Amino acid sequence: MSIVLGINAFHAGAATALVINGEPVVAIAEERLNRVKYYAGFPALSIQRCIEYAGLTFSDIDAVAIGRDKSANRVRKLAYATQHPSKLLNFAKLRSARSALDDIKSQIVDHCGANRDQLRFEQYNVEHHIAHTASAYFISPWEQATGLTVDGSGDFATCLMTECVGAEIQIKRRIYVPQSLGSLYTMVCEFIGYDRYGDEGKVMGLAPLGEDAYRETFVDMIETTSGGLRLNPKYFLPFGSNQGISIADDGTMKLARHYSDEMVKRFGAPRRRGAEIARRDENLACGLQARFEDIYMHLLRLAHHNAPNDRVCLAGGCVLNSVANGKLFDETPFRETVIQPAAGDDGLALGAALYVSNSIKKEGRRWVMSNAFLGPEYSHETMKRVLKARGIAYRKLNRDDLLNETVEEIERGCVVGWFQGRSEWGPRALGNRSILAHPGLPDMKDALNARIKHREAFRPFAPSVLAERQSEIFEREHPSPFMLHVYKIRSPWRERLCAVNHVDDTGRLQSVSREDNPLYYDLIRTFETRTGIPVVLNTSFNENEPIVEHPAEAADCFIRTKMDVLALGPFFCRKDDS
Repeated sequence: MSIVLGINAFHAGAATALVINGEPVVAIAEERLNRVKYYAGFPALSIQRCIEYAGLTFSDIDAVAIGRDKSANRVRKLAYATQHPSKLLNFAKLRSARSALDDIKSQIVDHCGANRDQLRFEQYNVEHHIAHTASAYFISPWEQATGLTVDGSGDFATCLMTECVGAEIQIKRRIYVPQSLGSLYTMVCEFIGYDRYGDEGKVMGLAPLGEDAYRETFVDMIETTSGGLRLNPKYFLPFGSNQGISIADDGTMKLARHYSDEMVKRFGAPRRRGAEIARRDENLACGLQARFEDIYMHLLRLAHHNAPNDRVCLAGGCVLNSVANGKLFDETPFRETVIQPAAGDDGLALGAALYVSNSIKKEGRRWVMSNAFLGPEYSHETMKRVLKARGIAYRKLNRDDLLNETVEEIERGCVVGWFQGRSEWGPRALGNRSILAHPGLPDMKDALNARIKHREAFRPFAPSVLAERQSEIFEREHPSPFMLHVYKIRSPWRERLCAVNHVDDTGRLQSVSREDNPLYYDLIRTFETRTGIPVVLNTSFNENEPIVEHPAEAADCFIRTKMDVLALGPFFCRKDDS
């Protein structure tokens, strides 16, 4: 048996995963613990939480896997630096900053208080995109599949196409900096005022409000090639090796300007963050999403050409574009997908650990991810202590009463904070750290935004649907357990699901099976019994912050917002009662 600790550090989405004998035991992003969104420092808290949760000590760790290898693609880096000598200083600074990962033992000693004499593990550095690929392939049930990873950049690559067979990930094609589909999306997001790291999902939601009025310009901006894609440099500021991203002293991600004066010349002044969204900005979002999908489908078809298979494993930040994922079955040869729920860089921690376990140590233990509940769980005693400390009135209910009373509140139009079991791995709330509401009330979306979420009005909320009812309500049967596909809602259901039906009659669904989450499944089933609707509205349990992790954060969110009900484990709390 081996114990492998996977780490993503000094990079967006710092995170830790613990794999024992080939099976992930616990995984958590640092932001869930330190409450800094997209934290990019060293994940000291999540390292300690994973080890404590598994009942281990630092001396038990056999291997530490890092989802970064600065020696990868060295020839390409040197060639680019030689052609762009003004970037040499930037390369040197980045290399110096990343040297901290050369000696991970010192980092663990300094940040986690470990005794260096107890650290006996071997360190493995896994190339960024190989770790992404491993994060998807080694959670799949397949012994053979195509692999595709797409993002802004990592270890100087922006895309990797692979053939995955048994315990091997065979590289077929790479695309390198500066040719980056992720950078295209970030650049346009910045131009229309979404200039913070992670804003791309907001612009995906804005896109259906616009028209594809700038198609010719977007075709000029990025083109497909026989080897992948090519960006037109006149629209972008010259690329550095960091793709315009830096890490502030507090661990937050900072974006430098990506767009060139050509964008200003063609479209006028960029929108300031918080300013009114003009029709131009809606059209730019629409054109961006349409061209993104064109290129994404081209990369998928190219990956299939390089490694023919009906099945594809997907990871990387661009793969969080659930709208594109929902269309790939119509536009590519692939018939099945497995997508890493933490498809962004937090997933590198799990991917690196799984790669070491499967491909380096050859442990021969294949684990299939049926759900994303890899985070910690908290005792009822901890929950009760939190509620008492905050003066929140509660009743402890048995399972049936908890379901019935929660559903009764949802049916009445109340907003419920639902905190149960282990927390989710990845950026989506999947029924354990969720805010739940009625999907068929016309004013529910506006009420959620006004009372709790404070999001832009155009952003949709997600439907959680009973898996066996999915094809009746949506125009696709392929399951979406991690909320990573957007499908059309069938016309008879659009009005009945008006609070989760987006302007283009789609929903970013989560298909829920009883096997994977019995309590959440039974809640939706109970709601169906009372209303005839096998769907609930599900959004993340937070208020402009990382998703709540600890019961204390759930209780505090309940107190400071206009949430009506908190179901904290078996403890049922109504705001009116408190």
